[in-house]
Amino acid sequence: MITLSKIAKVFNTKDGEVKAVDNIDLTIDKGEIFGVIGYSGAGKSTLIRLLNMLEAPTSGTVEVAGKSMHTLSRQKLRAARQEIGMIFQHFNLLWSRTVAENIAFPLEIKGVSKTEQKERVNELIKLVGLEGRGGSYPSQLSGGQKQRVGIARALANNPQVLLCDEATSALDPKTTDSILDLLVDINKKLGLTIVLITHEMHVIRKICHRVAVMESGKIVEQGDVLDIFRRPKQEMTKEFVKQVTEPEETEEALKHLLDKEGIGHVLQLTFVGGDTQRPLITDIVRKFDVNISILQGKISQTQHGSYGSLFISLSGEEKLITDVVDYIKSQQVEVEVIHSA
Repeated sequence: MITLSKIAKVFNTKDGEVKAVDNIDLTIDKGEIFGVIGYSGAGKSTLIRLLNMLEAPTSGTVEVAGKSMHTLSRQKLRAARQEIGMIFQHFNLLWSRTVAENIAFPLEIKGVSKTEQKERVNELIKLVGLEGRGGSYPSQLSGGQKQRVGIARALANNPQVLLCDEATSALDPKTTDSILDLLVDINKKLGLTIVLITHEMHVIRKICHRVAVMESGKIVEQGDVLDIFRRPKQEMTKEFVKQVTEPEETEEALKHLLDKEGIGHVLQLTFVGGDTQRPLITDIVRKFDVNISILQGKISQTQHGSYGSLFISLSGEEKLITDVVDYIKSQQVEVEVIHSA
């Protein structure tokens, strides 16, 4: 569906050249939700704008839905962009237009008849859960409702691709989750390919099938979300994964526990998929003469299954501790000793 080959974007500034996107190769499959994550300045916003040619590449090629975007004339590019919807962090709505009029705007530009416009707008208002708000103005809507208008407008021309530029960054956590649920629903109902950029791993974890991690204009790591959670390789990726698996409150709680005397050996167990349902702790208690305490634990859902992280304390004979660690590994559960007694 989307293929980037040796794509680069260089900006000329007073301070010299800035390479925002640096020689990236990337393929995104039809119908998948693909995430691009990175901190500010990583180049992710520039990358997503290259997909619909809001930014022209300095070098390399961009193909979307079988079209070589970088070679199209202005007229053909305008037509190609109708197959690529985009939603933004700050909604970009027309404040003097109602919800229905905002959604209809792309259809007006395309020259669709008033009757067809009304029919399509009603379909989209229902799809995004805004029944009864078609006559409202953006100033009368909550942040989540504004973003739903933005999504409906982006879908007006039946695009094949939806680009999301930090689409939930301005929203509170509960509203963010509702918008992410809507995007998953749209992806399943319409078979739409969704590309989103974010700096929040929670967003990636919740809805993406695959993810690319960007740093200094380059993709430093990419893969299936569950694999990235299970075995992050780069330090940048590990930082993002910790946002979900070891949030700040977990880290503080563990530091407090590790300062206590008699805490024993502290192990971090990582469960993936069906492993999260297994009675591993019960099995250890039955098989080994050790004392075991659960310190902290969390299970998160991804599009490909569950991911769990559990911190336990073990005390007992040194040989038995080693045997327990070996047993955990034999059960295909990853384990790391993060503190020794």
